[in-house]
Amino acid sequence: MSCEDLVCAGCAHPVAEGRCPRCRAYRDRMHQNGFGGMTPALLSLVLLALFFLTLALKHLSGA
Repeated sequence: MSCEDLVCAGCAHPVAEGRCPRCRAYRDRMHQNGFGGMTPALLSLVLLALFFLTLALKHLSGA
């Protein structure tokens, strides 16, 4: 869910517009990403790539 889909209970406008302090605070909280700004999908892709790289290295080393 993104802030474009939410309506503020305080001012009854879309949260994405940030018309009141409550809207701006919630919009800022929703746009904060952990792990250096990586989205969960990108983080999953990186972990999957590391997994396959580990398998490939194990296969090439003959272990």
